[in-house]
Amino acid sequence: MPFHITILDIIDIFLVATILFQIYRIIRGTAAFSIFIAIFFIYLFWLLVKALNMELISALLGQVIGVGVLALIIVFQQEVRRFLLVIGNRYITGHRFSVRRFFSSVRDDVGSPKEAEEIVRACEVMSLKKTGALIVIGRRSSLDLFSEGGEIIKAQISAELLETIFFKNTPLHDGAVLIEGGKILAARCPLPITEQVTIPTHYGMRHRAAIGMSEHTDALVVVVSEESGYISVVDGGVIRENITPNELRNILLMEKVW
Repeated sequence: MPFHITILDIIDIFLVATILFQIYRIIRGTAAFSIFIAIFFIYLFWLLVKALNMELISALLGQVIGVGVLALIIVFQQEVRRFLLVIGNRYITGHRFSVRRFFSSVRDDVGSPKEAEEIVRACEVMSLKKTGALIVIGRRSSLDLFSEGGEIIKAQISAELLETIFFKNTPLHDGAVLIEGGKILAARCPLPITEQVTIPTHYGMRHRAAIGMSEHTDALVVVVSEESGYISVVDGGVIRENITPNELRNILLMEKVW
């Protein structure tokens, strides 16, 4: 019997492939990835026994898979939450379509190379002094959700202010500084920790939080290590370690953060 492939079949295959790819991006490197692979093979085995008309084991696996959706939601609750955050932050609040922009008649202020230079100056000084810092620079994703646990500041960006915030004897030095719209939105903000199990052991909590934040949003995250003084940049779950202030300047300008 000949196969008839229609345009709807092609769209169907494309959508399934896209969904599977997005799921892979979210759970890769985590313990959930191994669970997902196991469930995937169980599902393939179920399809095989159905095709072979093995009724008993097919019925048994069918019952397991039938209630498997609820079990998957429970097991993958963190991944489901992350997936919804990615959709909300990267697509709903994107440049081309933004819920906030739709309901707002005033355009938010944006940053400029001047603000980028202030960040570079602060990171250079903190690197020399080995002052730990964690700076999240928002792009399209809204950072409002992650500012709820911190202190709202809404101040102009300056190197002196950033250095003061991260000075170890100040009450705001723990947590992250969130920068959005060319201004410091909040400080002392807790960030989600990545669940990747393949991260090098020498990375501390700041680096793990930076990777976790870059997995949840499209923000660019800058880290200054308290132990080594190294400056690192995290983007999309990928970390670039021990960069120079000039390299940081180029990244901030070339990545179109402003």
